[in-house]
Amino acid sequence: MEQISLVLDANPQLTDIVYADLIRHSRPDTGRKGMNAEQVLRCMILKQYRELAYDELSFHVNDSSAFRHFSRLNHGQYPCKTVLQENIKKLSEEAWESIHRVVIGYAIREQIETGKKVRIDSTAVETDIHDPTDSTLLADGIRIMTRWLLEGKMLNPQPHYSYSDHSRIVKKRLMTILNTKKEESRKAAYRDLLHYAGKVAG
Repeated sequence: MEQISLVLDANPQLTDIVYADLIRHSRPDTGRKGMNAEQVLRCMILKQYRELAYDELSFHVNDSSAFRHFSRLNHGQYPCKTVLQENIKKLSEEAWESIHRVVIGYAIREQIETGKKVRIDSTAVETDIHDPTDSTLLADGIRIMTRWLLEGKMLNPQPHYSYSDHSRIVKKRLMTILNTKKEESRKAAYRDLLHYAGKVAG
């Protein structure tokens, strides 16, 4: 956090960007005294850096001396999660982009980073997936290998191999394994599935 603080101090224009967005939504000369632009910026960085929810951020900036020192909160200033959320959410996408540009510009000037590569976090999205049973994993493997074999035939020069698309029969055998009540039918379908898996892999 010390190093981040040094970067922020070396780029005072970051506070100006935040201040411009804060006063766009409210008048700075009315109401009770709240958080200033620098405090909002630093709390926002803590939230992103530590991947905190607003209630967690509120707890840490009120409880941790390191967080309070980094945020430069005054004595007796203990922002609740609502105050933090209201202030941080006032920052527009354009403000975020401007902040990133300033930081990248600083990194390039100081020869810390070129800014040519970016690391991003993926967002998990809920989706329906099947249980990873042996039979479904086998069927998935056959499907993917078959797709690769098909794509391989589109290469130039075309590779010399022959293959058969067993996708339909594999799907039928999979449905039999998943839905049949007879153990004998399930075992027979499993043997077939293993046979086709071996052929495709070969």
